[in-house]
Amino acid sequence: MIDRSAIKPVLLATAALLSTPVFAADDPSSIVVTGQRQAYRGDVPVKELPQTIQLIDAKMMDVVNMTKMEAITDIASGVVRQNNFGGLWDSFAIRGFAGDENFPSGVLVNGFNGGRGYGGARDASNVETIEVLKGPNGAVFGRGEPGGTINIITKKAKIGNTFGKIGAQAGSFDTYRGEGDINLGISDKLAIRVNGAMEDAGSFRNTVKSHKEVINPSILWQPSDKTSLSYEMEYVALATPFDRGIVAINGQLGAVSRNTFLGEPGDGPTRVKVFGHQSQLQQKLGGDWVAILGFGLRETSMIGFSEDAELATGRQPFFSTGTMLARQRRFRDFRTRNITGRAEISGRITTGPILHHVMLGADMDEFDINTWQTRYRPVAYTAGNPVTTASNAINVFAPVYGQMPTPTATVLNSLEKQKSWGIYFQDQMDIGEKVKIRFGGRFDHFNQLIGARVGSFNPTVNTVKERFSPTVGLLYDMTPRMGLYAAWGNGFRPNSGQDFYGQPFAPETSKSYEVGARYTSKVISASLAVFTMTKANVLTQDPDPSHQGFSIAGGSARSTGVEAGVDAHLPGQIEVHGTYAYTDAHWTSTSKDFNFGLAINPGSKLINIPAHTANLLVTKGFDLGEKGKVTVGAGVNYVSSRLGETATSFILPAYTLTRALMTYEPTKRIRLGVDVTNLFDVTWYASSYSTLWVAPGAPRTITGRISYAF
Repeated sequence: MIDRSAIKPVLLATAALLSTPVFAADDPSSIVVTGQRQAYRGDVPVKELPQTIQLIDAKMMDVVNMTKMEAITDIASGVVRQNNFGGLWDSFAIRGFAGDENFPSGVLVNGFNGGRGYGGARDASNVETIEVLKGPNGAVFGRGEPGGTINIITKKAKIGNTFGKIGAQAGSFDTYRGEGDINLGISDKLAIRVNGAMEDAGSFRNTVKSHKEVINPSILWQPSDKTSLSYEMEYVALATPFDRGIVAINGQLGAVSRNTFLGEPGDGPTRVKVFGHQSQLQQKLGGDWVAILGFGLRETSMIGFSEDAELATGRQPFFSTGTMLARQRRFRDFRTRNITGRAEISGRITTGPILHHVMLGADMDEFDINTWQTRYRPVAYTAGNPVTTASNAINVFAPVYGQMPTPTATVLNSLEKQKSWGIYFQDQMDIGEKVKIRFGGRFDHFNQLIGARVGSFNPTVNTVKERFSPTVGLLYDMTPRMGLYAAWGNGFRPNSGQDFYGQPFAPETSKSYEVGARYTSKVISASLAVFTMTKANVLTQDPDPSHQGFSIAGGSARSTGVEAGVDAHLPGQIEVHGTYAYTDAHWTSTSKDFNFGLAINPGSKLINIPAHTANLLVTKGFDLGEKGKVTVGAGVNYVSSRLGETATSFILPAYTLTRALMTYEPTKRIRLGVDVTNLFDVTWYASSYSTLWVAPGAPRTITGRISYAF
């Protein structure tokens, strides 16, 4: 980790800068990364890929004032919130499947693994475009969820121009933020760019405050028209309390105020640090062929205390008293180190009347997971007895803080090393002007080593797994604007941890099918997709009574649904963004939940997955004189009810949130704006893990913004 005192002056110098929007073109096929080709993509335009791809560009993010990645769940179809580990990371499900709950959701950053580790909730200050890649694409990226992948394209140095923006925000709950972005065109071969943010945020949650510092410098060097070399750095320092949310009483929410903090202010913040690097060399080889070499290194840490409501019925007086909540006190020291490398070549070959878009590549990944956790656990409780200090309990209606027993029992002491490499290929064939066929495959070699954290690392487990994941897709262009497609693919994702016998779990395996239609013009882009996916080797409780507390890879699940989306650029400066998704995600196996040991039967719903979600955002621009402009807008986001605790009847209620916005631009360089989210101050709940860990959503929030471009 880098020295905070060394980076602080740079952060202070750039905290007032606000990112320059890089607007997506009306035709989504034209979106490219300036200066360099994306890895895992080849030279195939987005609109010619046989899968659903939703693009969220800087313009859209600016309209909805997206400063955190979790806001993507409000505007992307089929993406819903999951348990966010006390507010310490981003967690979401795509098309019903969420992945490993012990880690943040898998996110790619410029094609590199960016969601692994303990890097906190991702800030959006350096995001240029978000690609939500739906469906069976595991044959390219590998080791992912069958529902899809989110790829974040960051703001990169651009040769030729010097530009930037400065700005600030202030809003409800004493939240203040500065963002910044400046690009320096040093010469016709070299450019440097720095963007970042600094934020002090209060909260509607009592006593909860956070501080965040983010900086992302990048360099692009193009010594010739055939060669380019880029470098990007990521630095994040986040301090925020660990917050498990509120509780439901007898399965009912609302009795305990959404403002109530059930942790201990004296625990202080959990501190997250991120220090990462990405570098890419691109070389044109002649004709249409390009070679790409990439390297990434990312280190994360998460250290701090927390109060976690005790979930074991025999230790929890709340289930009988309805007032006193027993809590575990935990100390975590979690660290990760992720090294990635890749090499890829892509280009075109013609065989007779068929044009082949060919991509061949290999990548490697080494992921070290270094975890240490101690805890104090409440003693057993018998109904009717007094609640003592040994329960570390708090009154949920009238909290009195100050209990902080020392966590002395070591419950986690592990160093896990995951080493993997993969080889992938893809060929998308243009057969005439209307038919495109894609087929590809990926071979993965995965090596998992697990041992004690302390002392020299001598792994007690060393296992190797290998798998081939194929994919096939078909796209038929009925007209230049309308296309039909179908896709199928297999995938896998390694499970972390060990079973009763000390052996790593078998990896999750999946199959995914999708059919859909897309319409693309300069005015309207629309899509409709139907999908079904299955997953096997999901972790469930070990059925052997003598193996209490251990899991097996024995569960299976299915998700089926429909998604639709439209983006329209209508006359009169009217912009419309709308999405809808129906998802039926349920278990297909008979097993037990590995957390609580409750029975799971075929047809049981997956946690935090609503059947229906919908979003609509409409904006209208008005010209004022020769240079001025006013934009007004409104939006609505609907999420239906969903299961709040696995294998139970606890349901999180449906909610409908509205937003309103207005911006005033007296000139093209100056912008003032105000945003109101949850306009009607609805009480809602974002996600939960159990009736005792429920994350409440924010009440009405008002934010004012000002920025200046240069």
